[in-house]
Amino acid sequence: MSNYTITTTINQPYDDAVAAVREALGDQGFGVLTEIDLKASLKEKLDVDVAPQVILGACRPPLAYEAIQAEPSIAAVLPCNVVVRALDHDTTLVEAFDPDAMMGLADNPALRRIASDAKQRLGAAFAALNEPQ
Repeated sequence: MSNYTITTTINQPYDDAVAAVREALGDQGFGVLTEIDLKASLKEKLDVDVAPQVILGACRPPLAYEAIQAEPSIAAVLPCNVVVRALDHDTTLVEAFDPDAMMGLADNPALRRIASDAKQRLGAAFAALNEPQ
């Protein structure tokens, strides 16, 4: 585990996990603006095989707006990237850039509050993924 991401492992097949992550993010006010299928992209560009994984560009518009008002250049690290990666047939890793790590990029008190809010919401989404269905 890195010191710049937050992670959870869930006992769901990859396709089910992707749907669950989208729902959990939505429940916390995040929309998915972008989606990059890494498996397909790397196969097409490099003819290599990797585990199924997708990068979801998640955004909570009020937080994004507050962040760029406080620090316009922070837009370079938006949206929040959430990676969903198959570990095996029944287990999936969900990982996101830790908003607290953003504070290493800009020492701005307004961003600290925004990062804390984003981290709390991502944490709640990740916790919901591990709740009994």
